[in-house]
Amino acid sequence: MLSRWEKIEHNKIKLEIEVDASEVDKALERAYRSVVRKVNLPGFRKGRVPRRVLEAHFGPGVLHQDALELLIPSAYEKAISEVDEEPIDHPQFDFETLEQGEPFQFEATVEVMPSVELGEYKGVAVEQAENEITEEDLERHLESLQEQHARLVTVEEEERGAGEGDLALIDFQGSIGGEPFPGGEAENYSLELGSKTFIPGFEEQVVGMKRGEEKEITVTFPEDYHEEEFAGKEALFKVTLKEIKQKKLPALDDDFVKEISDFETLFEFRVDLRERLEKAAAAKAKTDLEEALVKKVTDASQVELPSVLVERQIDRMLGEMEQYLRYQGLTLEKFVELSGKSVEELREEKKAEAETRTKANLVLDAVVKKEGFTVDDSEIDAEIAALSERHQDDPERIRDIFEKQGRIPLLKEELRIRKAIDLLVREAKIEKVKKAE
Repeated sequence: MLSRWEKIEHNKIKLEIEVDASEVDKALERAYRSVVRKVNLPGFRKGRVPRRVLEAHFGPGVLHQDALELLIPSAYEKAISEVDEEPIDHPQFDFETLEQGEPFQFEATVEVMPSVELGEYKGVAVEQAENEITEEDLERHLESLQEQHARLVTVEEEERGAGEGDLALIDFQGSIGGEPFPGGEAENYSLELGSKTFIPGFEEQVVGMKRGEEKEITVTFPEDYHEEEFAGKEALFKVTLKEIKQKKLPALDDDFVKEISDFETLFEFRVDLRERLEKAAAAKAKTDLEEALVKKVTDASQVELPSVLVERQIDRMLGEMEQYLRYQGLTLEKFVELSGKSVEELREEKKAEAETRTKANLVLDAVVKKEGFTVDDSEIDAEIAALSERHQDDPERIRDIFEKQGRIPLLKEELRIRKAIDLLVREAKIEKVKKAE
């Protein structure tokens, strides 16, 4: 039973727990029945060594470890259930010797969910950009589609110089202080002028060159260049422009629309495109509003972040990253190798964002508790039905997967947090503003 408990530093609590002497004796007897099956002593059949003989031969402590493993976890679980605190880590136990016929006292120290001092979360003032899709937005998207489907055509005019947006086919040989350097030479290199993918100042000097022209180009590597041996150094490149290709945009007409979509006319395509852009803009505006509100409420609240929760958040972020990398045909180990960073450095880079996410989660959880939000079975059913419709899958199959993976409690928690965010939005003072151009 729980004798007393107290809060100590850094979101930890200490519990003093006492187990009745009768429970101690039962645990020792159960430990004896377990241990005796593994013991061989001359003169006794295996499993038949009397307890007094066993303890006399090996010492009374022979049963203690097994008895403690029976007593401590169950006593701790009962004690922690009497405390209005939520453990977030494994407990540390401190105890003296176990004695038959005597009560057993031990202490348990465990980190618990921190208390959150909520700031104002109702009536929060926030701006929301208007999400209207203008004709200019529509035209920009159509132009982007034309760019995506553009063809590269070789420029035949001898006097035509390379310009922004052209693809220049070049040979180059680079040197630093008169000496060639690794990676400074290439043949038939395709460079899109204006893409800013080369050393700053290089592309600008290729602009205006004509086919067959040779030119010396001088540039300086940036001070923060990724290869330190070149950082801040001046390099000379001997460049030969071999070919110029320009983009030829397809005509924006019915034939183009038939090629890239299931529509027959440009008019139909434009109507559908506007609807899709409006839907995407509305979804983004909703997400941006929610994120802005959560940030304001989080910033206005006070909480001491437990390092264990921050580390778990980093684990989740790395898990998300690993899943994304798999789609790219990479593993996290390979990414780490290619980036030249260690996993520890990667974790450190993610720490600030993990702290932000952790605090936001704790604050939203505090709102949930203060408002008394709950989720019943019908809401779980509705969410599973929505997921099945979205993924065009059988709802029973999705439920079975969630249950087998133990994800139903997580789904319930996500729905509770969703209720908290919906509350912030409902109660917010929203000011519509012009969207940035």
